[in-house]
Amino acid sequence: KLLALDDISFQSTIRGINTRLQSKDIDTALIAESFAVIREVSGRAMGMRHYPEQITGGWVMMNGMVAEMETGQGKTLTATLAAGTAAMAGVPTHIITVNDYLAERDAEIMSPIYHRLGLTVGVVKEGMSEPEKREAYRCDITYCTNKQVCFDHLRDRMKIGSSGSELQLKLEGLYRDQSRADELLLRGLYFAIVDEADSILVDEAVTPLIISLPSNNKDKTIFYQRALSLASELIKGKHYSIHESYNHIELSAEGKSYLEQKGEDIGGLWKISNPREELVMQALKALHIFVKDKQYLVNEEQKVQIIDEFTGRVMADRSWEHGLHQMVEAKEECPISGDKDKAGRISYQIFFRRYLNLAGMSGTVKEVSEELWDVYKLRVMSVSPAQQIRRECYPDKITIDEERKWDAVIEHINKIHKTGQPILVGTRSLGASEFLSARLNQQNISHQLLNARQDKEEAEIIARAGEINKITVATNMAGRGTDIKLGEGVVELGGLYVIATERHESPRIDRQLFGRCGRQGDPGATVAIVSFEDEIIKLFCPRVLKWLLQRLHRFSFVQNSLGRSLFVFSQRVAEKRQYNARCGVLKSDKQYARLLAFSGQME
Repeated sequence: KLLALDDISFQSTIRGINTRLQSKDIDTALIAESFAVIREVSGRAMGMRHYPEQITGGWVMMNGMVAEMETGQGKTLTATLAAGTAAMAGVPTHIITVNDYLAERDAEIMSPIYHRLGLTVGVVKEGMSEPEKREAYRCDITYCTNKQVCFDHLRDRMKIGSSGSELQLKLEGLYRDQSRADELLLRGLYFAIVDEADSILVDEAVTPLIISLPSNNKDKTIFYQRALSLASELIKGKHYSIHESYNHIELSAEGKSYLEQKGEDIGGLWKISNPREELVMQALKALHIFVKDKQYLVNEEQKVQIIDEFTGRVMADRSWEHGLHQMVEAKEECPISGDKDKAGRISYQIFFRRYLNLAGMSGTVKEVSEELWDVYKLRVMSVSPAQQIRRECYPDKITIDEERKWDAVIEHINKIHKTGQPILVGTRSLGASEFLSARLNQQNISHQLLNARQDKEEAEIIARAGEINKITVATNMAGRGTDIKLGEGVVELGGLYVIATERHESPRIDRQLFGRCGRQGDPGATVAIVSFEDEIIKLFCPRVLKWLLQRLHRFSFVQNSLGRSLFVFSQRVAEKRQYNARCGVLKSDKQYARLLAFSGQME
């Protein structure tokens, strides 16, 4: 029926569905009409009409579930169905994704649909002022990142404090020029659609989010430097042990005795065991666990900045707690930032359960469906792909050591490059991406590099990555949500070729990297070139299996069938430990809730 309407009649239909959504109970028939209108708007405004499979995905999200849709099947467009329907019904809607680049890109691409529906669209990004954020959150639909919206909610909670009943906030407007309600950034937590739901709700749920304020404590630079000096004197295996898979360091009895003796000689605070050992433990972590160009980088202003392991991006204005950040600064001989006191704390597991309505979408979520139900009461429903997947997945190429792995990567790049196919090479860290880039430069192989140092050129680099003969070396920045458009003639060559140089702790992240090719029915190919010296094997493969590798590596079956099994086993061990860590955060949240209940505060 809508196809036959002219623009004037169709605009009248849009106003009619808008009015009905706000004035009636929303039932299945009304949602169907709303989806039809949004689909027709998309076709007229952007030349893209939702596939039946995308309509199914929109229906899944409209019913408060997570839609599992294959990578490259148009989740961004799918979200407009649920978001547009909810927003037309007067429900403030947040579309939450993993980084600023995707939030801004998706809002810009989908704005023509929302504007034609009479809706306003806002984007919240890092570095925006409070008035700019407040204006963006006042829009009908707001695109934002999980970190931004969570921290902004926590800031609002801190402004309200323990005396923040709805009646009290309204009464403040009668006797104050500006009530606390006017200072809040968000309008509340009504409806959220979480893009890449497994990454945000599961993978990133390990670390609680903490807001800190400058401390009044005196400068501790001398303590950090002294702790680093003492830590460098300690002998691994004798004075301390490192559990790298847990990012944990443990002092031995001999190590504690050694520090006690040193503390007596130094005097002052160093004579007290608890602060002495805590400082040295943080110094040992800074020296042996936190690695430059992996967990952090040092920018041009000599400032230590944390790299998000899931996105490969710099987390501006974030810092580690308990003096660890300052210890890393001292290690890198950077200016020491001031200590900070904890002012507020929340976790994603607590935050997202506060939404009245929660939904999500992802291409890799089925494996964690039980956890999503247990923590968030979210069900997962798989949606069939609209187009046949034409991605060719080749068996892993496994080498015995890192040196041979990088040689194999270079050789494979040269082989594929001769065909003209564009190549995307995924690395796990900034350091690895720059190492490979240097090797390519030595052989005069032209390429482009995308990591946390090139984040400002991200859109331009991604725009060229699908062109003929183009080679792109990237960290996880080219992972989730990145849409690499194929250049002219690339489909005939076989599409984008993706090479992974290391397996991640979760196979879901590997699948996200491989999902950069073979999108929307296009062809593509993937292969992983890995080694038995990769971090996943070092940290999570049992010692007895490592011993077997050393003895049997010369046999081909070890490097193929058995080798692939070891990587799968190591990933399962890593995922189990990550799951236990998330359970620990959830348990900690409950303990905090019980403690804060006595003070009347929530955070």
